[in-house]
Formats: sequence, structure tokens, C-alpha cells
Amino acid sequence: MTKIDYQEVMGDLAQPVKELRDAIPEVWSAYATMHRAVIGEGALDARHKELIALAIAIVKRCDGCIAAHARGAARRGATPAEVAEMIGVTLLLDGGPATVYGPRAWEAYHQFVAAMPPASPPAG
Repeated sequence: MTKIDYQEVMGDLAQPVKELRDAIPEVWSAYATMHRAVIGEGALDARHKELIALAIAIVKRCDGCIAAHARGAARRGATPAEVAEMIGVTLLLDGGPATVYGPRAWEAYHQFVAAMPPASPPAG
């Protein structure tokens, strides 16, 4: 199996997404607004919402979704333990297909974490 570069997946989608966004701007804008509203802080924090979205991406078998939400989970500080446990839930509920897409999500998460700049030490 060829290793998937999830940053490349995001890059490959950039141009077609732009073209589609230009073709249906009102629809795309409405989706973007909904995305911000759903993923924003609320009773559930954004980190947990990204983990839920990543679990759904695994079950839906969507590499683009896995890339987007693995990046979101990494950016929002999800830990490897949290990601691993979330993938365990997908294995429980989705069975065999999650044994393929769960490891893909795991790899995607680690690729995005590795690409993040190091955290700054606290001021003080």
C-alpha cells in the first residue's frame, strides 16, 4: 500500500474546491458558515468536535475528510491517546472497514502534528 500524504490530499483538493466554490458561492458560503458554527466552542469544545468529525470521516471512508479533521484535531490539541481511543470506538461500531481507515486517520493525525511548529514556552 502506498503511504498517503495527507497534506498532499489537502493540496490536491485546493483547486477543485476553489473552482466549485466559484461555481456555487452561496452554497459554499452557507456550508462554511455552518462548519464554523458547528465546530466552534460550545457545550462540547472544538477539540472534541474535531474528534467526532474524524470518527465520522473514518466510518464514511473519506480521505479528504480524514485529512481535514485530522488536521483540525491536531491544531486543537487532541492527544495521541484521545485519537487512539476515538479510533477504537470506530472499530467497535464500524468493524473491518475501520481497520483500514482508522490507521489512515492515525497516520494523518501524526503527519499534521509533525508539521506543526513547536509550541512556545509559557511567558513568565
